[in-house]
Amino acid sequence: MASDTVERVAVLGAGSMGHGIAELAALGGYDVTIRDIEEEIVREGYENIEWSLEKLEEKGRIDESSDAVLSRVETTTDLAEAVDDADLVIEAVPERMDIKRDTFSSVDEHAPDHAILASNTSSLSISEIAEATDRPDRVVGLHFFNPPVKMDLVEVTYGDETSDETARTAYEWVESIDKTPIYVRKDVHGFVVNTVLVPYMEEAAWMLSNGETTVREADATMVYERGFPMGPFELNDFGGIDIGYHFRAESDQPVPPIVEELVDEGNLGRKSGAGFYDYEDGDGVDYEPTDSGGYDALRTEAVMINKAAWLVGNDVATPEEIDIGCRLGGNFPEGMCRRGDRLGLDVVLEKLEELSDNYDAERYEPADYLVELVEEGWTGEGAGKGFYDYRVDPPYFYVDWELDEDGVLEVTLDRQERLNSMSEDMFAEIDRLLSDVDVDQVSCVVFDGAGDRAFSSGADITGFTAGEPTDIMDPDDVFQTVYEFDRPTVAKIDGFCLGAGIELALACDIRVATEDSTIGTPETTLGVIPGGGATQRLVRLVGEARTKEMVFRGMQFDAARAEEWGIINHAVPGDELDETVDDIVDDLVSGPPIALKAAKEVINDGQEASLETALKMEKHAFALLATTDDMLEGVTAFRQNREPRFEGE
Repeated sequence: MASDTVERVAVLGAGSMGHGIAELAALGGYDVTIRDIEEEIVREGYENIEWSLEKLEEKGRIDESSDAVLSRVETTTDLAEAVDDADLVIEAVPERMDIKRDTFSSVDEHAPDHAILASNTSSLSISEIAEATDRPDRVVGLHFFNPPVKMDLVEVTYGDETSDETARTAYEWVESIDKTPIYVRKDVHGFVVNTVLVPYMEEAAWMLSNGETTVREADATMVYERGFPMGPFELNDFGGIDIGYHFRAESDQPVPPIVEELVDEGNLGRKSGAGFYDYEDGDGVDYEPTDSGGYDALRTEAVMINKAAWLVGNDVATPEEIDIGCRLGGNFPEGMCRRGDRLGLDVVLEKLEELSDNYDAERYEPADYLVELVEEGWTGEGAGKGFYDYRVDPPYFYVDWELDEDGVLEVTLDRQERLNSMSEDMFAEIDRLLSDVDVDQVSCVVFDGAGDRAFSSGADITGFTAGEPTDIMDPDDVFQTVYEFDRPTVAKIDGFCLGAGIELALACDIRVATEDSTIGTPETTLGVIPGGGATQRLVRLVGEARTKEMVFRGMQFDAARAEEWGIINHAVPGDELDETVDDIVDDLVSGPPIALKAAKEVINDGQEASLETALKMEKHAFALLATTDDMLEGVTAFRQNREPRFEGE
């Protein structure tokens, strides 16, 4: 949905960030002009947009042709021409304050008075940039993450004089291009994500400099024991060691000696061929699970959680915004506020105090807000409150849900940064939701996945490595809750439906998928087997032979074959998914609640009984239903040739 106040967008800079932002604007339905200083740079940026759109079209990821989207993109080398009629100007020029200020000064001269001027800077001061204009109240930060088309997060950052109206308009525009914005309410160095993310890499480097860890030990521990997508040194190398170095240097913060040494030597990571790992003469990133252990993971996490507390305490961002930023911007397994609540904020504070006693470093100074929480006894989930309040209405972090006026409970799996892979928290939230909801208010349940790439790509295997097997919630317990729920359940599948994803779908009563969705049981390729009921529910659907082939081979195939095999009810074109599910839901909503419940129980329980026993169960249920008001209403409506109005009585 397009923004009401923005129609035309200008993007200044045609590099990787600039052309990516311009592509997003065009995909969002906006006319966009992309500008750079040289025709060759502009042409290359345009061609990159063209290539990307063609790929999206090939994969069925856009609803219109690539040519139609591209027709909304214009190019120029003339700044005045680019911004002359723009409602929103987004600057994506090199990350140097002098260049940005010169750019904004020129834009201010030529852009309409009503235009919002936004900077894509990742760390430079929005306030200082705004000083180069005569409209600082209409200057805002819009920090996209690289690559913009794939990364979902955008930080909407206030400068000292940014008006609420400007920030709100920018926020709504980001939503209109199908990205997730978070507010950064104060112009702090690093904004939200980098404030929390940089210490992840930096603390490990301090420990390495002090001889307190090894590269492989740190990386293996944080990945295989704590569930992070990359180890701190691996991430340093991936993004460029000089990036973190300059980030700290800009704020006059001390830099770990090992980082300074590598930058001086020109060993900046992957892009230079060597960094913490050797990518030219060595094996590159080569840590193994057996390298983990011995690294003080709590030390790193305590510093990150402390930074999160500092952000909250200084009204820069809310815990929700920080955790969304961590997940979408850093691909963390969970936000650091949530992790702090799980660890115990008293444990975090004790660790920081220990570090303060042992090291003379400002970064270990506990944030006032963290100290206040602990002193008040709000130490996290176990105490009922920490960053979040768990007492009355416990928050849902990975499940979005809505119960509409027709009683349709829509449940969305929301870890789209990890293709909706299912964590222990997500399992627990699904179970809690279905256990706590007032069933009498529910007519049916529809499960789907956030984003446009996955229903669920499976269980978050890396995340589970951090826990003991006996401490991990049994996925089949959750799926059994879904299977036995008193109302009909529907799986609405678009994209990957693998592992735990297909196990959730199998626990549902009806399954509908887009034709090009990928259905499968890949667990054996990871050295495990399905653990949420697939081996048993599949065999009842498709028989022993096909189940064994699927599981043994770790098969993945499209929804058309899944429909042919009987795994799903319907495989439909992508543009028919909503309509098909809506038709099914309409029938379920208008159906007799008591009869549907009885039918589900008889069908489910009858599979475990002999035919004779199952038939008796059916007959008994029929006899009971024959005495209900719903049955009388159904017969009356039939005789009167009208739609029945069932009341569930």
